[in-house]
Amino acid sequence: MLMKFLRFLLFPFSIAYDIVTSLRNLMFDIGFLKENSFKTPTITVGNLSTGGTGKTPQIEYLIRLLKDQHLLAVLSRGYKRNTKKFVLLDATSTPEEVGDEPLQYFNKFKNITVAVDVNRVNGIRTLITTKNPEVILLDDAYQHRKVKSSFYILLTKYKDLFVDDFLLPTGNLRESSVGAKRANAIVVTKCPENISISEMENVQRKLRQFKKPLFFSFISYADKTKGSNSILTSNLKDYDVLLITGIANPTPLLKHLKSLHVRFEHQEYADHHHFSKKEIEQIEQKFSKMNIENRLLLTTEKDYTRLYNRLNELNYLAIETQFIGNQKEDFDNLITSHIQNFTSKS
Repeated sequence: MLMKFLRFLLFPFSIAYDIVTSLRNLMFDIGFLKENSFKTPTITVGNLSTGGTGKTPQIEYLIRLLKDQHLLAVLSRGYKRNTKKFVLLDATSTPEEVGDEPLQYFNKFKNITVAVDVNRVNGIRTLITTKNPEVILLDDAYQHRKVKSSFYILLTKYKDLFVDDFLLPTGNLRESSVGAKRANAIVVTKCPENISISEMENVQRKLRQFKKPLFFSFISYADKTKGSNSILTSNLKDYDVLLITGIANPTPLLKHLKSLHVRFEHQEYADHHHFSKKEIEQIEQKFSKMNIENRLLLTTEKDYTRLYNRLNELNYLAIETQFIGNQKEDFDNLITSHIQNFTSKS
């Protein structure tokens, strides 16, 4: 209640923020500020709100969809890295240098190019010059108006639709919901796996005004852990688990573990948290005090990229985006048709 009251007091700042962001978008829309287009298909995945909408699993979904048919590159800002310029990921890259999500893409998928650059225009140009990819995926670049992508995928959480939110700092929106008009498709993420038709129709009514193809997706968890151990998730209830998370919204993972009747203690850190030596020591000490026969140190896949070489016996639970019902085929066709049509016109 206190947080909501404090946010309400900041309402005048949200009005000012709306004026600034709307004016900026208008300047791009009328051509006063320059947008840069490219002859290579560029697909942007992003959102209108801050963090936690499922951009990483959505990018990975697109990688799986496209990597065997196209020379694929992923370009990210590399959030919270200690560099800013263009960096092409290789076997020596560290999360401090390139960020955790780009490193996750690089480690997980072979035969794709992954790069980071705060300046997305420069990043795309450098990728085209050095790697000549057939398709470029832009991670979290919906507000990066200097790039005119060929296709925009807008994500919004089922429990936190952008139409029900308000601008920063009163709400969590980076820009007005009018920005959804730039999207070519809207994906409602983190839906209940058993979402009903009436629940989907309710969301459709709320988003109908934007007249965009609408899809519903959920997060599925791997059936076994990876890392130091390969343990079936159905057997996790036999372990005492120390869970370490540094992501925007760990709630779905907590609910999943509870549904499996897992006994766990949760150590929560901020999104993209860089763990200090002291924090690593504290985690090790807490883990060492647990039952040595049936203990498990568990984290998310994104956190694993920052922790695997600093903690022994570390495991993670991978996730994937899945579409509801037969929407997978419709979504896949929308993306592949766009690439084919764009390429044929270039």
